[in-house]
Amino acid sequence: MIPWSLIDTAKVPDGFGDLRLMRRGDEFSIMTGATELMNSRLSGSEKALATLVCERLRERAAPRLLIGGLGMGFTLRAALGELGPQAQVVVAELVPAVIAWARGPMAEIFGTSLDDSRVSLFEGDVAASIRAGRAAYDAILLDVDNGPGGLTRAANDGLYSPAGLAAARAALRPGGILAVWSSAPDSDFTGRLRRGGFTVEEARVRANGKGGGARHVIWLAAKAGISANPAGSSKPAGGASPPRARSPRTP
Repeated sequence: MIPWSLIDTAKVPDGFGDLRLMRRGDEFSIMTGATELMNSRLSGSEKALATLVCERLRERAAPRLLIGGLGMGFTLRAALGELGPQAQVVVAELVPAVIAWARGPMAEIFGTSLDDSRVSLFEGDVAASIRAGRAAYDAILLDVDNGPGGLTRAANDGLYSPAGLAAARAALRPGGILAVWSSAPDSDFTGRLRRGGFTVEEARVRANGKGGGARHVIWLAAKAGISANPAGSSKPAGGASPPRARSPRTP
C-alpha cells in the first residue's frame, strides 16, 4: 500500500482549522483534522450537482452559473461538459491555496477547465458574489460545506439563513435555480427554502455515481411558481441514485 504524503497546508479564512492536501499515487485527498473533505476518487455527487442543474437549463441559450467552491473541480468540469459555447460560469473560491493546488499539484485532474473561455474565477467569498448580483444568474450551485450549515467556517451559516436565501433568490433570474449539496437530509432547511419563496425538490445521489458509495442530498430550489424539473419531464429529481453522506467541504 502506497502511504499518503502531505503536499501542502492552507488556512481557511475565519475557519476552524487548516486544510491539508494529501497524495497517494494518483489519488488526492483534502482533509481538515482527521476528516476527509473530498477525494479525487469520489466525484459522483459533485458531478450530479452540475448535471441536475444543467438539465433544467437546456432551453436557455446562454445561461450564467455561479459555482460556490472550486474543490477538485468536478462540478465545474461537469457543468462545462453540459453547457453550450455561449454559457458563462463564475467560480468563487475563498481559499487561495485551493486555486493554487488546481493549477499546481492537481493540474492533471483539472485539465484545461480553468482556462476555458466560459469560466471566470473569483478569489473570495461566494456570498459576496451573490450579494453583488441582482437577477445575474440562471443558477447558483453551492458546495462550500457539509450542507446547510457552517461546519468548516461559521460564516457559511449565512448562506443558508433566511437573509442568505433572500439574497440568492434576488441574484437569480426568473426561473433560476439554487442548488445546494448536503451530506444528509435536513427538513428544516427544506422548510426554510419554501418559506423563502422557492419550490423545492430533493435529489438523492451517490458518492461515486452508479458505482455506489455513501448517500448525499442535493436541493434544487426554483423561484416559486416555476418547477425545477426539465420542461415536459414528470420524473422527480430524486429519480437518479439515492443520496450519500459526506464529510465537510471547503468554502
